[in-house]
Amino acid sequence: MWRLRRAAVACEVCQSLVKHSSGIKGSLPLQKLHLVSRSIYHSHHPTLKLQRPQLRTSFQQFSSLTNLPLRKLKFSPIKYGYQPRRNFWPARLATRLLKLRYLILGSAVGGGYTAKKTFDQWKDMIPDLSEYKWIVPDIVWEIDEYIDFEKIRKALPNSEDLVKLAPDFDKIVESLNLLKDFFTSGSPGETAFRATDHGSESDKHFRKLKYQRILERLEKENKELRKLVLQKDDKGIHHRKLKKSLIDMYSEVLDVLSDYDASYNTQDHLPRVVVVGDQSAGKTSVLEMIAQARIFPRGSGEMMTRSPVKVTLSEGPHHVALFKDSSREFDLTKEEDLAALRHEIELRMRKNVKEGCTVSPETISLNVKGPGLQRMVLVDLPGVINTVTSGMAPDTKETIFSISKAYMQNPNAIILCIQDGSVDAERSIVTDLVSQMDPHGRRTIFVLTKVDLAEKNVASPSRIQQIIEGKLFPMKALGYFAVVTGKGNSSESIEAIREYEEEFFQNSKLLKTSMLKAHQVTTRNLSLAVSDCFWKMVRESVEQQADSFKATRFNLETEWKNNYPRLRELDRNELFEKAKNEILDEVISLSQVTPKHWEEILQQSLWERVSTHVIENIYLPAAQTMNSGTFNTTVDIKLKQWTDKQLPNKAVEVAWETLQEEFSRFMTEPKGKEHDDIFDKLKEAVKEESIKRHKWNDFAEDSLRVIQHNALEDRSISDKQQWDAAIYFMEEALQARLKDTENAIENMVGPDWKKRWLYWKNRTQEQCVHNETKNELEKMLKCNEEHPAYLASDEITTVRKNLESRGVEVDPSLIKDTWHQVYRRHFLKTALNHCNLCRRGFYYYQRHFVDSELECNDVVLFWRIQRMLAITANTLRQQLTNTEVRRLEKNVKEVLEDFAEDSEKKIKLLTGKRVQLAEDLKKVREIQEKLDAFIEALHQEK
Repeated sequence: MWRLRRAAVACEVCQSLVKHSSGIKGSLPLQKLHLVSRSIYHSHHPTLKLQRPQLRTSFQQFSSLTNLPLRKLKFSPIKYGYQPRRNFWPARLATRLLKLRYLILGSAVGGGYTAKKTFDQWKDMIPDLSEYKWIVPDIVWEIDEYIDFEKIRKALPNSEDLVKLAPDFDKIVESLNLLKDFFTSGSPGETAFRATDHGSESDKHFRKLKYQRILERLEKENKELRKLVLQKDDKGIHHRKLKKSLIDMYSEVLDVLSDYDASYNTQDHLPRVVVVGDQSAGKTSVLEMIAQARIFPRGSGEMMTRSPVKVTLSEGPHHVALFKDSSREFDLTKEEDLAALRHEIELRMRKNVKEGCTVSPETISLNVKGPGLQRMVLVDLPGVINTVTSGMAPDTKETIFSISKAYMQNPNAIILCIQDGSVDAERSIVTDLVSQMDPHGRRTIFVLTKVDLAEKNVASPSRIQQIIEGKLFPMKALGYFAVVTGKGNSSESIEAIREYEEEFFQNSKLLKTSMLKAHQVTTRNLSLAVSDCFWKMVRESVEQQADSFKATRFNLETEWKNNYPRLRELDRNELFEKAKNEILDEVISLSQVTPKHWEEILQQSLWERVSTHVIENIYLPAAQTMNSGTFNTTVDIKLKQWTDKQLPNKAVEVAWETLQEEFSRFMTEPKGKEHDDIFDKLKEAVKEESIKRHKWNDFAEDSLRVIQHNALEDRSISDKQQWDAAIYFMEEALQARLKDTENAIENMVGPDWKKRWLYWKNRTQEQCVHNETKNELEKMLKCNEEHPAYLASDEITTVRKNLESRGVEVDPSLIKDTWHQVYRRHFLKTALNHCNLCRRGFYYYQRHFVDSELECNDVVLFWRIQRMLAITANTLRQQLTNTEVRRLEKNVKEVLEDFAEDSEKKIKLLTGKRVQLAEDLKKVREIQEKLDAFIEALHQEK
């Protein structure tokens, strides 16, 4: 059918060419067409009779493509009927080829014409939309002016970069050819790692090594490709949000559990790989080979692992390590970063070890990422020792055993038992410990290290095989592995150790003689096996642990609702933030204290501090003088000395104590129903620490000294109101001193007759002597009311003899002590009487006491003191409100920030059942949420 359609189309084309040809005049019949056209198409016409064309010379033939004359065709005669073809097969082949060429040419011309005609018809059918151009917004036609398409094109990744992401197909084809040669060279189903292979041992070993090398090369290429893809993602070429890996999520769960209260016994139920072994057995080296970096401190024969180290291995584009509580990344490809990491681990271990101890149970959390790392969580424990050496704590051996048992007794923990192959198996300690924790060997993997030394030193290689198979130990294990972790040189790189390990096992008799199987050697196979076992254990146990946390959370929530139904569940950090805000609000309240209140308390506190000095050292000595000139001179000298040496310092101390008292008052003042006594210890600690850190401005005393000196030099009382205020101030001061003196005398002589009769009190013998002495001295004062302040020696003798005549034996010192109090009372009473007389003396003061016997210099003295107190209080108030309150607020903020970073301080200051219950509830919720997220991600990965 397709031939008939092609023929019809060709006929139409030929007819059209004949009709429109420029070189042929007139119309030609069908029989006059070109012979080739007739032979190809018209042979299939049913009514066509082939006839030999008549040659005509009436017109000249021309081509439609050129003006040159064409040659006249000479046709061979056509014979009809059956003709033998065996002698003309080249001609028949050429004819068929010519037919094929014209068939293709005709089809192309016809198809192009038909396609153009169809396109013109469709174009005519589409309506003209130019009239509706106004509907489209102008911004669509001008969009190229607002968007730089050239810039967008340049920002897209180059085709060369995309090609780099594609795998190297040449290498893959080469590897497949090698695999093909390998599998075709042997019998079908032949495997390199089967112990039941037939053939010679050398052929088996050769095939094993060959297959191993092929796998290693493929894995290396796969690792490079994965690293390249991860690096491209890390640089942001593929702008996608990378999800947190499964191992990182699981490690976060373990980190939260490490801080959780161990009394719930939930921390030990989640799987992790516990690395145990005798000291210097090579367990740290095995862990470094798995992590592919020398990350741990090293020492020859010295205990280096002093606390457990949790290492989380995960895959990443760069080989880096970082601690849980730090953002610094250590580049494990650089030697200086490796040295810094080892030093940091050693510092953290020594920090965890308390004084007087050798090891610590506190865990150091470390994350290691890198291309090709197997995902798992390992815990490196201190090496088990048999004898405590010098320099160790006496309980070091027991502590290491308890730490190891605490990790191994977890029913889901995978025990990686490391045994030194270079020493006698009978000297092993860790195997007995492991067999006690896992007697059936369901979660134990045995690793024999230093196999190269063992092969050299052991006379019988079969003994190594017995160790690997667990026949020399009472313990059982899931698997047995033999590894080599170097030549004993600490400066060896991981790559050099790996090459040495592979070279050793390739030439080892243990592998050649099939004592060891290929999958039981090298740390690479060990890491694969441990990772598979770890994830199998995780999948089997994680959901059960999540259910147990749900039950624990329900119990804690029920306990909280029953005990604290109206309180929010605030943990220790949230409570600290709440207390912090309250403390800062209370500090701000200091700035709202009125100036009047500040000045009143400052003036009162300062007078209480200096009143004794003013009365005893200034007023009383000056009042003993005979005239006003001497009184004023004495007062001026003593005030000057006091101002230069003591007064400014006393004033600053009073101001600082006043600030402390006000701060304490705001901190401890109950807030009614809103007061929470759980913050009392924290507030007290913040107050004490802030006060300890606060120091008054050193320049305050110098400026205050000048102000006080100027205030005390002023003697001019301007009005009667100030005069009355000074008299009132003087009376209060003297009355207070008189009251103190009366109390001192009463304590000296005992109760009077009224108290003795009403309260049944009696005097002691000493009080009776004091009382007789007091009566004798009072008689002397009545005789001479202007007696000086001190007794003469003859007066003391007279008093003693008078008392002895009445049968009272007294000492001269007792007479002096009694006289001091008696005279003091007499003087104060006289001064109060004089103060009362000076109430109307302001008029004489204005006239400088001219023509008057009244002298009120003591009133002027107390006015000067009172004015100095007021000016000092005002100055201190300004310094408090402008400077010291703000500095105290700053100190409080610094103290709170320091406390916020000190978890031990917060645990000490925020205590109680309520706090602990909220802490446990928060931890359980956090663990449950992380476990649920981990389980969901685990199911998605499946």
